[in-house]
Amino acid sequence: MGINPIITTTDLALIIQLAVAPVFLLAGIAGFLNVMSGRLGRIVDRARVIGLRELRLSDPEQKSICQLELRILWRRAKITNWSIGLCTAAALLVCTLIVSLFVGGFWKLHIGVLIIGFFVLALLLLIAALMLFLKEVQLATRTLRIAREFSVEDFNIS
Repeated sequence: MGINPIITTTDLALIIQLAVAPVFLLAGIAGFLNVMSGRLGRIVDRARVIGLRELRLSDPEQKSICQLELRILWRRAKITNWSIGLCTAAALLVCTLIVSLFVGGFWKLHIGVLIIGFFVLALLLLIAALMLFLKEVQLATRTLRIAREFSVEDFNIS
């Protein structure tokens, strides 16, 4: 008994219906990646501003505040980078799942367990990415307290 690569229009329609949900998940992940990459860009921009500000300061107390904020910014960047990586891995697994649906349907392979595995692993990676995202947002909120300790006038930047 060989593998029969003939697929009917009805089979193809069913496979497309099955692939719709993962495609929506993929679109959601893409939106989330867009948000996170925007945040990462803002973190890097802020780190550049604070780095330049630190170079111009002479007061050791103000310099230490800048150094603290820089450490937090780079920690946020690292967390965001991990979150982006996990989201990207989840998206790749969803793409693999979609391809598996079509390949399995075309060659009538019984790969349901593999497809379930891809889906569960993608969701676990997405959960981890969301948890890291939450951690980064909490860190950003804590950083606001540091920035409030000194006003712009206190930095004597001209």
